[in-house]
Amino acid sequence: MLKKIGLILLSLLFLIILYFVFTPSPIDPVGWTPPPAPALEGPYEKNDRLAALEVLCPGQCNKCEDVALDAEGRIFVGDVEGNIIEFDNGKRRVVVNTGGRPLGLHFDDSGHLIIADAGAGLLSLNTVSGELKVLVDEFDGQKMIFVDDLEIAEDSMIYFSDASTKFGYEDNVLDILEGRGNGLLYSYNPKTGETKKLMEDLCFSNGIAVAHDQSYVLVNETGRYRTHRYWLKGPKAGQSEIFIENLPGFPDGISQGSDGIYWLAIVSPRKPDLDQISGSAFLKNQIAKLPAFLQPKPVHYSFVLGLDGNGTVKYNLQDPAAGFAEITSVQQEGDMLYLGTLYEQGIARIAIPE
Repeated sequence: MLKKIGLILLSLLFLIILYFVFTPSPIDPVGWTPPPAPALEGPYEKNDRLAALEVLCPGQCNKCEDVALDAEGRIFVGDVEGNIIEFDNGKRRVVVNTGGRPLGLHFDDSGHLIIADAGAGLLSLNTVSGELKVLVDEFDGQKMIFVDDLEIAEDSMIYFSDASTKFGYEDNVLDILEGRGNGLLYSYNPKTGETKKLMEDLCFSNGIAVAHDQSYVLVNETGRYRTHRYWLKGPKAGQSEIFIENLPGFPDGISQGSDGIYWLAIVSPRKPDLDQISGSAFLKNQIAKLPAFLQPKPVHYSFVLGLDGNGTVKYNLQDPAAGFAEITSVQQEGDMLYLGTLYEQGIARIAIPE
């Protein structure tokens, strides 16, 4: 009997080996060696400041990645089912379903909600009538499949990211594993309808923030633990540089705050095992063949940084207990921060610490 069980186990092992050897990988990875992750000390010292946050709309907003408030203080979010939802003094209203996956949200000067929708493209929504308009969903004849975040400059120019030209929202882990730089940064001019490509070769381009003085735009490169600065004005116009690098986690959203601060959401701390295999294309190929539930997952942790214009950490807000986990966006309204999430059934807010 034991011999028979042993033969069965050996056969299963043989089949598993054959599967990994002969099954094509869904990615074409490139190896890279990340710098050693910074310790959670000094500017990143571990703390529980986010434990004081207040959860809003519990159970009424499933994985709402971003938050936007209109001029009247109404809260708008986009959930994982594609709904754009308004919360007005506790009353919930579904404004429209985009048919995609709304991620980044931002109101323009006319009061329309501009939406970065992974599946549908860059959209404009009249939140009163529910009329939804596609602004851009392709570039040079190629369909955009992972429009991720946006921010609007004072001159009405919209800057937005396309996280990957190869993998859609459901396969975001594959894009980071592949590491080939499938992400881009675009501008869209609503006055002319013109879309321009500003940056390419980004490993999962993500959050967007326009500078306080409008001279540059920031874009997070999630798969490389860093943020780029793309110059819009001045002698470096059209050039890019690193704004902050070797972050202690995966940067997701970034937004313009007050007093020269940019709020950066760290969706998950770095994972040592992922850093260790980053240099091996072979290992990444094998991991990509695993079922989705066995592939790398974010760590349930709460992490937000406030950076000045030099990329220096001025605010460090964390919660290791992750009462509100996997924060993807931070929007400042007055002295409050509103937080979106990749994981929770609601949104949150917290007063900016003194």
